[in-house]
Amino acid sequence: MKALSRAIVFLPFLGVALALNGTMPAQEQRQPAPQPAQQPAQATNPDQHKEGDKENAPVPPERPVATHHEMTLDGKSLKYTATAGNLLIRDEEEKPYGSMFYVAYTLDGADAGTRPVSFLYNGGPGSATLWLHMGSFSPVRITTDSPNPTAGPPFKLVSNEYSLLDKTDLVFIDAPLTGYSRAVGKATPKDFTGVDQDLRAFDRFVIRYLTVNLRWNSPKFLIGESYGTTRSAALADMLGNDGVQLNGVVLISSILNYNIRAGGYDNLYIFNLPSYAAAAWYFNKIPDKPADVATWVEQARAFAAGPYAHALFAGDTLPAAQLEEVAKQVNYFTGLSVEYVKEANLRISPTRFRKEVLRDDRKTLGRYDMRFEGMDVDAAGENPSYDASDTGISGAFVAALHDYLSRELKYDSTDEYRPSANSIGQWDWKHRPTSSAPGPGGGEQTQPYVAADLASAIRKNPHLHVFSANGWFDLATPFFATEYDLDHMDLEPALRGNVQFGYYPSGHMIYLNVDALHKLKDDLAGFITSSMK
Repeated sequence: MKALSRAIVFLPFLGVALALNGTMPAQEQRQPAPQPAQQPAQATNPDQHKEGDKENAPVPPERPVATHHEMTLDGKSLKYTATAGNLLIRDEEEKPYGSMFYVAYTLDGADAGTRPVSFLYNGGPGSATLWLHMGSFSPVRITTDSPNPTAGPPFKLVSNEYSLLDKTDLVFIDAPLTGYSRAVGKATPKDFTGVDQDLRAFDRFVIRYLTVNLRWNSPKFLIGESYGTTRSAALADMLGNDGVQLNGVVLISSILNYNIRAGGYDNLYIFNLPSYAAAAWYFNKIPDKPADVATWVEQARAFAAGPYAHALFAGDTLPAAQLEEVAKQVNYFTGLSVEYVKEANLRISPTRFRKEVLRDDRKTLGRYDMRFEGMDVDAAGENPSYDASDTGISGAFVAALHDYLSRELKYDSTDEYRPSANSIGQWDWKHRPTSSAPGPGGGEQTQPYVAADLASAIRKNPHLHVFSANGWFDLATPFFATEYDLDHMDLEPALRGNVQFGYYPSGHMIYLNVDALHKLKDDLAGFITSSMK
């Protein structure tokens, strides 16, 4: 697939100390089909919880529940098996310590040796994967009224004409402690609530899935969203170290360096400004609006990386005349008043922008998707009282997932399905790079910088390809920061073409815009095909 073009910008003075503490940031009508040639494996459970063992949480058996379906994609009938179940992951002593829930979609009659398999997950950290599962590439998807709040119930689940099932088998994984995934045996939440703890769990799950389902020789892809991209960047290298060679990694709405939130640095203001410009374009807050957002954003990139960055770098030494000129330019790109920009010392936080840009209309913007409009109790104040792009869709996704698992996939459980583990407050943010190297990022980090892990994976596996998908209106993981991180991996010229970018008229969850989902499906279909050559 042809790589999407964009200008490469450089911020030579904007390095961030990798070991600094940062501020914590915050996801058809089917007919019965014949049995597939390959059935999901039924695993025995020698570690079954024993009665009277009160210290250990029960160790459930690995219990796959398979149902058979048929759908049409691009005029072709596809028969497939949906498998909802759990796999056990084991610690260094080969004791089970986690049961991880998944839903896999596998094409019936396909050769497992040549058929690609993709592992998909949301982020959080501490989020279940119902968002990607119910909204993106599975055989079904929930319809929403985005960018308006979704009406209902009843909510509508439809056959997904933009499913990736025609290109790859799909395995949607719920992170430990989310969904139906649980700690078992002697494990506690602390065994999972951390950057490296989470990585080890996913590494072991992928290896277990490949083993149980005889997929070691299949082409393999990781598809992560949000913190799922943080996970994927390091997991790609960790799996490679464990002998699992990947073909590709898809990063949807990325955050690859949590250190950009460290106090005293101006990077985040610079990285956010092109996203502010995209929102101003969308809401007609700019003069002489260009016909397409990409043209406008390119101008904003140049200003952010040039005059704006230099002004912030000057700090308190910035001359008054230059302050005035830069404030006017910020006004030009964002629609914020010159006086407001000056009062903020040129540094506009995301929450302030979301509250201020539509203040005269008594509306606020969403964080995950700035196209969503919210209404606070009044038009005063500094910050929005809620994220309209979150509350506008959550009910639909949660309801759809519960109904679908029980009604269509015949999976029932007495456990509670947890959309979130609510673990971000207890998250252990320390990270030891998957392949230690001299220089910055080589030792243990207090905040994860995983672009270096991804670069290590590419150097060791020069056939590994990366696709970065970005929404213009995403303020949770701004695209300019992703570009900076992926452009600063110190790759040799021969490897730089391994990384491709895609841009979409959407927010954080690209698939909420159906037109964007269509384009994303086409881009990823081409990426998967080209990554296997």
